[in-house]
Amino acid sequence: MPQPHGFTPHTWSGNWTVFREMSPYFLAFPGRIGLAALCLLLAKLANVAVPLVFGHLVDELDAATQPFAVPVALILYYGLLRFANNLAGEIRDTIFGRVSERAMHAIGLKVFQHLHALDVEYHLARRTGGVARDIERGTNGIDFLMRFLIFNIVPTLFEIGLVILVLLARFGAWYAAILFLAIAAYVLFSVVVTDKRTRFVRDMNVADSQTHAHAVDSLLNFETVRYFGNEGYEAKIYDEHLEKWETARRNNRLTLAALNVGQALIISLGLTGVLLLAGFGVAGDRITIGDFTTLNLYIVQVFMPLNFLGFVYREIKRALADIEHMFSLLRLDPTIAQRNDAPSLHVGAAAIRFEQVAFAYRPDRQILRDVSFTVEPGRKVAIVGPSGSGKSTIARLLFRFYDVGAGRITIDDQDIREVRLDSLRAAIGVVPQDTVLFNNTIRYNIAYGRPDASADEILEAVRLAQLDGFVAQLPEGLETLVGERGLKVSGGEKQRIAIARMLLKRPKILVFDEATSSLDSHAEQEILRALRAVAVRHTTLVIAHRLATIIDADRILVLRHGAIIEHGTHPELLEQGGVYARLWRMQQRQAEPTQSDLALV
Repeated sequence: MPQPHGFTPHTWSGNWTVFREMSPYFLAFPGRIGLAALCLLLAKLANVAVPLVFGHLVDELDAATQPFAVPVALILYYGLLRFANNLAGEIRDTIFGRVSERAMHAIGLKVFQHLHALDVEYHLARRTGGVARDIERGTNGIDFLMRFLIFNIVPTLFEIGLVILVLLARFGAWYAAILFLAIAAYVLFSVVVTDKRTRFVRDMNVADSQTHAHAVDSLLNFETVRYFGNEGYEAKIYDEHLEKWETARRNNRLTLAALNVGQALIISLGLTGVLLLAGFGVAGDRITIGDFTTLNLYIVQVFMPLNFLGFVYREIKRALADIEHMFSLLRLDPTIAQRNDAPSLHVGAAAIRFEQVAFAYRPDRQILRDVSFTVEPGRKVAIVGPSGSGKSTIARLLFRFYDVGAGRITIDDQDIREVRLDSLRAAIGVVPQDTVLFNNTIRYNIAYGRPDASADEILEAVRLAQLDGFVAQLPEGLETLVGERGLKVSGGEKQRIAIARMLLKRPKILVFDEATSSLDSHAEQEILRALRAVAVRHTTLVIAHRLATIIDADRILVLRHGAIIEHGTHPELLEQGGVYARLWRMQQRQAEPTQSDLALV
């Protein structure tokens, strides 16, 4: 799978980069971190003391000569240490859990906001399912990293160090050496085998992402799948992804079994070596039965958390890679940016001016060439032309989805590149050619234009968009669900919802980008009446394919190969007898009913 821009391979330097990028989110809570570290220290000290106390208890019971002579104080002390270990651990988890949750919250929100700030080009190229999976894995990776690295690996290493020091001081160098060698062999074996298994885990993740992304893409476009009868083809592709995932998962499972067997063998050898040495020590009266018990407890206590080392090490590497992948999204810099001190756009009369604008999506594909025109305040200007002439590009440039290659665009003599993006986009209302609605209610989709609008303001927008008659027929009214991408409502109804949403926004400038191109004649006429009503007293830019929809425009610009070749009113352009007149005659002929059409009436 191709790596996103900004992603670096998983290396030690990459690990430190991840920790460095994560640290500000966690260091925002120094008090909680310090208290959690103190609880961790107390828990491990109590845990290391438990076998020593238990060994003393065994010796006391073994040496007792009176019936029922029980060292009550040692038993109580043993129970208190056990409880203190568990209590300190729970307090630590509770205190640090808040830090981890807040960090996950803050990072997840920042990534989400950053994705919305990225350019249109990124969103056109991305696969929604794959990006959603990256964010999900990244936030889950932070949770795993905190729980296992901070609360498992680091405490375990600290405890191992304490235990080795205790063995060295209490029992001698041989016991400490055997335990140290066993732990070193265990860790080395686990790391080496886990690194070899990483390829299978990576293959499994790639296959999982591809499977998920394809499933989302296919289901979002289920209508197209059915139109072409390609259910079997889609299932075949999905099956191929699942086959790769299954193979990688099987290899992962088999190598995991080998890892577990090797780990068990090393633990058994280490335990056997220590206990053999201890057995000879008991036989030679060098250590007591209580010491033998203490050594056994230490071995079990140390190796028990290490039992999961292979899993934890692999998952930590995976978590680091997932977090790094998520942070790589934050390293993507939007090319459409604003200065930190950029002023807000002040819209008065709302005059739009394109001054010698040139633009190209790619160096070898020039779209606009020296385009200049003005939309006077309160006027309606239409832009027409064949497909690929650059009509919709003009709307995208005005909204600053892209920056001009040359020239400039101004609103009330303010260069739109010099003002805050949010203020620019707040001043413009758009009804696009393809209206996509959220999978929510009609009310939610209309209120999206201004989420703080009152119920009366929403109803007024419904009325102005001529949507009130349709809503009145629905049993649930404005609370009717529109379905994913608005598939439960017709094209005309979606357009009216889009108009109501735009009206609720209360913009000074209106842009209609072929807003009726997908409608039938009856629906188109109704929408046009609604558009004419709402365009009064607004500066309006209309991108049109059907010339009949813009004959009332104050000015019409004819675009061809990215340049304005004609301009004027509808009658003036017809009188010129140029490109516009030929397009008009052609569309009029296409609109005339044929003999076969009449026969069907």
